[in-house]
Amino acid sequence: MIQQYTADDYAEAVKAIRSMTDLTPRIGLVLGSGLGGLADAVESPVVIPYGDIPGWPRSTVHGHSGRLVIGHLEGVPVLVQQGRAHFYEGYTPQQITFPIRVMHHLGIKTLILTNAAGGVNKAYAAGDIMMLNDHINFVGMSGNNPLMGPNDDSLGPRFLGMSQTYDRELRQRAQAVARDAGIALHEGVYVCLSGPTFETPAEIRMMRAIGGDAVGMSTVHEVLVARHANMRVLAFSSITNVGIDAVDTTQDTNHDEVLEVGKVIVPRLTQLLRGVIKSL
Repeated sequence: MIQQYTADDYAEAVKAIRSMTDLTPRIGLVLGSGLGGLADAVESPVVIPYGDIPGWPRSTVHGHSGRLVIGHLEGVPVLVQQGRAHFYEGYTPQQITFPIRVMHHLGIKTLILTNAAGGVNKAYAAGDIMMLNDHINFVGMSGNNPLMGPNDDSLGPRFLGMSQTYDRELRQRAQAVARDAGIALHEGVYVCLSGPTFETPAEIRMMRAIGGDAVGMSTVHEVLVARHANMRVLAFSSITNVGIDAVDTTQDTNHDEVLEVGKVIVPRLTQLLRGVIKSL
């Protein structure tokens, strides 16, 4: 049975948020594993724990603080989601994307997402940043798409085109900011898997063969729902580890490594995001 939210569910969450701040955010940001420090850049923040918002899913993963931070970045009112829920935590795709629907009902038109990802492209190294220009949604292909079930035509179309998922103008702005700041910025394809296991060497080789550049366990469900609501989307992967493509190696991937490398990336990613937001 697919869980369906109603307009009343979204309205209740919106009411709770608006009871704590008069600010009307224009941009929503979702921060991934190890990247929550970006929220420290928000000026005059109002902090709302997820538990204070009806229906909002709580993250159980280390490195996800589980709170909203609402304030200003570069003079622009923003809503920052400091941590997210994941499919592998036992949530449905509809629960994972409930926050995006709430952002839409708050009037947010632009969504910027970040995640920690493994490098699939051999040219990537831990500590790099990749901007998404496309994705491969293995989780959705296997029948776990947040748009499944009855369609609410007031939110978006029954059948959603995905050829222009990641906003071209926003990507151009990001590349310009990166060039001016001297920040190396890759652009590539993100592969979404369910997790929570990291990828086997054979899976890394397979994803590389079909055109994947980075792999992770989040983001795409949120992107689908944002685009369904006609929000503009920009997304970045912090390459926190390099995918291991050979068996019989002493190397392995772990979450602590992901969090530590994520911290190193935060200053550059913060500079990049602030530049993009300022340009808007």
